[in-house]
Amino acid sequence: MHRTVIVNTSPLFYLHRAGCLDCLEKLYGEIVIPEAVAFELEEGKRIGEDVPKIEDYHWIKVKKVTIPAFIKIIPDLGQGEAEVLALGCEEKEPLLIIDDSLARRIAKLQAFKLTGTAGVLLKAKKVGHIAEIKPIIEKLKEAGFYLNDKLVADILKMSEE
Repeated sequence: MHRTVIVNTSPLFYLHRAGCLDCLEKLYGEIVIPEAVAFELEEGKRIGEDVPKIEDYHWIKVKKVTIPAFIKIIPDLGQGEAEVLALGCEEKEPLLIIDDSLARRIAKLQAFKLTGTAGVLLKAKKVGHIAEIKPIIEKLKEAGFYLNDKLVADILKMSEE
């Protein structure tokens, strides 16, 4: 069965900045993003951020949320996270790729399978799409991605670096 992979803004933004956005295509083939994520990336581009141009990636599909009432249930969620969770409710056994801690907690409560930017990198290393994680982690941190020292140590240990 082909699992639908739904990705939030943060993993797209940071994997792009680290030069690893193609890992998503290599690992999952096609990914889906909700309209709010596409909008957030467009807003980032408008203010001068280095963001991926979704139209340049044939393997990224933008999908409209069909159950919009879900989006307003938790006011502390950003629009992108809320739409990722809403799309998750519309799919059978999706994989959500999100970094936001509140969105991850909600995804776990809903029993969604999930991972984040670091998990994508670990999987890419495991299957041989990237040689080392440590330099990528440095790029992520330079781009503003927060990883505490213990998590970095755990990631490096899991990746045998």
